[in-house]
Amino acid sequence: MNEKQKPAVLVTGGAGYIGSHAVLALKDRGWQVAVIDNLTTGFRFAVPNDVAFYEGDIADGDLLARIFADKKIGAIMHFAGSIIVPESVENPLKYYHNNTVKSRALIDAAVAGAIPHFIFSSTAATYGIPACSPVSEDLPRQPINPYGWSKLMTEQMLADVCAAHDLNFCALRYFNVAGADPQARSGQSTAGATHLIKVAVEAALGKRDHVSVFGDDYDTPDGTGVRDYIHVSDLAAAHVLALEALIEQPDRSMTMNCGYGQGFSVLQVLDAVDRVTNQKLDRRQEARRAGDPDSLVSDPTRIRATLPWAPKHADLDTIIQHALNWERKLSEIRG
Repeated sequence: MNEKQKPAVLVTGGAGYIGSHAVLALKDRGWQVAVIDNLTTGFRFAVPNDVAFYEGDIADGDLLARIFADKKIGAIMHFAGSIIVPESVENPLKYYHNNTVKSRALIDAAVAGAIPHFIFSSTAATYGIPACSPVSEDLPRQPINPYGWSKLMTEQMLADVCAAHDLNFCALRYFNVAGADPQARSGQSTAGATHLIKVAVEAALGKRDHVSVFGDDYDTPDGTGVRDYIHVSDLAAAHVLALEALIEQPDRSMTMNCGYGQGFSVLQVLDAVDRVTNQKLDRRQEARRAGDPDSLVSDPTRIRATLPWAPKHADLDTIIQHALNWERKLSEIRG
């Protein structure tokens, strides 16, 4: 795609973990980028200084209209929202407000501003506890928590709006996102994060005194849950390729899984952290968490057939090493 075909892109939640990597991926490929983030969970340091940054809310239609006009926005990548599954069960209205109501406002602004392309950060949580694994996009969507429902509702809104207006979309359903930018320009920075690899590298650096293993009686080879871990930079690259596909085929919308199609158990991940760090993590066995499936692995057939996506970091030790490098840099940033 030549430079004239590349519209300016507004990244919502661009100061957050995945959004900041999407900003880097866009910049590295020559796209003009602007970011809107309310910094509730994002970090201003995660946005490069040469990227236009707006501190504000995606439900602020006046602000969005100003950004669209000032930056000549032609596409939106939507990452803003709340993502902690247990919290969604405890406080469902927060999730329906942040993830569904505010997404509705953003989509409304996109229609009003005649923005033609929309990339949505969705989740494998839309499948709930799937009847089989690997998980294809055609399996029933049966979320088991408000987080999954809030994302699925937004997918449905986008499908309905795109059928009625001059807009196309791509919803990318993530599996377990991990790692950090290979150049350590960004990474997972949230305090108290619950992602296994983030927790494990924090423990390896002495920021936590142990790693909890929730459940040892799953129907898996070693009894611990199996997940498909995707490097955040490979995920970000998929977003850029999806945007190019939307631009090239303006009458087409897409929904695709984002994962490698290979699963690792909790114990395999912790063994890999031990291997990369050459030390032994303190592991503590705890009870299962409600709603955790035995195995959740993507079937990536559709995304590989649809996009020229060639993951560069599909290696568990590499993912862990990049997460570890970022965790060390984060300690320096925070002093």
